[in-house]
Amino acid sequence: MIIKNLIWPRGDRSMETNIAGVIDHTLLKPDATEQDIDQLIQEALHYEFASVCVHPYWVSHCYEQLKTSTIRVCTVIGFPLGVNCTETKVFEANEAIENGATEIDMVINIGALKDEDNALVEQDIAEIVKTAKDKAIVKVIIETSLLTEEEKMRACQLAKQAQADFVKTSTGFSDGGATAKDVTFMRQVVGTSLGVKASGGIRTLADLQSMLDAGASRIGASSGVAIMEALNDV
Repeated sequence: MIIKNLIWPRGDRSMETNIAGVIDHTLLKPDATEQDIDQLIQEALHYEFASVCVHPYWVSHCYEQLKTSTIRVCTVIGFPLGVNCTETKVFEANEAIENGATEIDMVINIGALKDEDNALVEQDIAEIVKTAKDKAIVKVIIETSLLTEEEKMRACQLAKQAQADFVKTSTGFSDGGATAKDVTFMRQVVGTSLGVKASGGIRTLADLQSMLDAGASRIGASSGVAIMEALNDV
């Protein structure tokens, strides 16, 4: 849903739902407590976000509280560096799916990509896709801030060849986050066959607007509540 000039009738609940429906409400801080996770869940239920995105440890907890709702449980695999062995990523993904995750955001092996070991990178992604088949969607985090344009293109192509569902800009834990330029580039590379998730540094309604305009179909943000509250001021 692209917001045209950020203008719509005040109090239009359908518009709010459409905006919330592209946001993965995210809490990946290492010091998050159960109380923090429960607040995330309640916020997701209130605003009807697409998902909550949490570390694997919290997946079963979130699933138990969200299983009767439409809110999905998203988790991260090989996070945030991506240099786990493929077998470790597969084990982690399988356990997360068994615990109730239906969206998997995995980090590629960035060093292998830079070494031009395309076969390893594609196989790494493909094994997670195979593990998740018919159970969860797979979003592939390429960590754009660490890549050249050629590497970004190759990462997106490899994710597409491995039959992932999305490519994703960033973990939010590196030296840069999502940019509209990168989102546009990624959309051009994958076309309409994959989703594009923008994540990292998206804190305002204007940030969200720019990412959607650039071609993003999902937004990862820890500022989802602030973004939704900003709708009332437009």
